[in-house]
Amino acid sequence: MQVAIMVDDIETACANWTKTTGIGPFLHVPHVKLEEFDYRGTKSSGLDFSVAIAQSGGVQIELVQQHSDGPSAYRDTIAKGEGGFHHLGVYTDDYDTAYASYIDQGFVAAVDGIFGGYRFSYIDTSKAIGCMIELIEANPAQTDFFERIAAAAEGWDGVTDPIRPGFPAVVV
Repeated sequence: MQVAIMVDDIETACANWTKTTGIGPFLHVPHVKLEEFDYRGTKSSGLDFSVAIAQSGGVQIELVQQHSDGPSAYRDTIAKGEGGFHHLGVYTDDYDTAYASYIDQGFVAAVDGIFGGYRFSYIDTSKAIGCMIELIEANPAQTDFFERIAAAAEGWDGVTDPIRPGFPAVVV
């Protein structure tokens, strides 16, 4: 349901995607910070990255920029300063079964974590299929976000607000 590309500059990448393909608008979520996650079986922290996601038909285009310098599933296949295809996203109601199916085939999790109270992982399938698989446990907040991405693309004029906040600003 999702194709993810690593980029070095997310705003420039959004503009290039929109200009080149007409895909958009991109909903931008800057500086997502994972304070705790397992990286290849070791407790890790401090992963800082941004995402921008747009809908194209039945597929999401996700652009990802890693800001922090530490190891990650992103840096396992795409070097800092480089860009390229990174993963396919799989949104699943049965996370345990999907996860076990990859592990049973001998693949390993590059990253296991929890975001917003729900599990996700990057399964390193890169030697078999040329990319990783991101498993995302289905949950109401993520479903709402994905529905907003699809709704933004419906009837978009290709010009107005090509990069939009993924979440409304919080007024204090």
